[in-house]
Amino acid sequence: MTTAAETVRFTVRFWGVRGSLSCPGPEYVRYGGNTSCVEVRCGQHLLILDGGSGMRPLGQMLMAESPIDADIFFTHTHLDHIVGLPFFAPLYQPACNLRLWAGHLKPRTTLRDAISGMMVEPLFPVPLDIFASKPDYHDFEAGDTLEPRPGVAIRTTPLNHPNGATGYRIDFAGRSLCYITDCEHQPGHPDPLILALIDGADYMIYDSTYTDDEFPKFHGWGHSTWQEGVRLANAAKVGRLVIFHHDPSHDDDFMDRIAKEAEAARPGTLVAREGLEIAL
Repeated sequence: MTTAAETVRFTVRFWGVRGSLSCPGPEYVRYGGNTSCVEVRCGQHLLILDGGSGMRPLGQMLMAESPIDADIFFTHTHLDHIVGLPFFAPLYQPACNLRLWAGHLKPRTTLRDAISGMMVEPLFPVPLDIFASKPDYHDFEAGDTLEPRPGVAIRTTPLNHPNGATGYRIDFAGRSLCYITDCEHQPGHPDPLILALIDGADYMIYDSTYTDDEFPKFHGWGHSTWQEGVRLANAAKVGRLVIFHHDPSHDDDFMDRIAKEAEAARPGTLVAREGLEIAL
């Protein structure tokens, strides 16, 4: 029997926090080496943000709940954000009900075609049709407002990233979570679309691939810095910033230094790590 508290619970759990490339090894134990995948629970509704390599362990855990009903939202379809999808166990269960969403591909192509382009010989041994769950594919335009489940409102915005990307704001039961990753900022010019999306949000997960010192060397690569995340969070009065999409060259010791500096710059700032769970 579902309790009243369970119907309004709003939680976030990180299964992959790395960007660009997964990086296993002893120097990545504390923060994790899997690429982007975030589990969000809005009451009884399951939302998944991105399908990086962290999606595989998430799928293994979810099999205990099978059959599952879930909406999977992609910021974009670069390899590090979809590479875990073919290894997501619920996709192979006929009883699972899965809906996949993307807002950066219309009108030039579709989400189904983009994933098919990865799951094709000689890159991959089995085609998309192997998914026994027969998922639904939904293409929207970044900027649209979605209501994938009753009581779950999702606002979206386009992000500055090669080939396009989408930022999300999830509002549920009077609380809000923003997921803004794979976006490049212009120094000194906060993105007005991002500011509008995150205004007054309780939590913001933000692309913090680089530091401000590193950023000039990577102009045009489509990523941001944790310091820009602090500036945006302060300007938009965000409750708490979560540093995310860590660069593969940033090992545990480097991330510890970022955590210390971010705490000094904006007390309460969190650095995402695999297994971290947040209750909004």
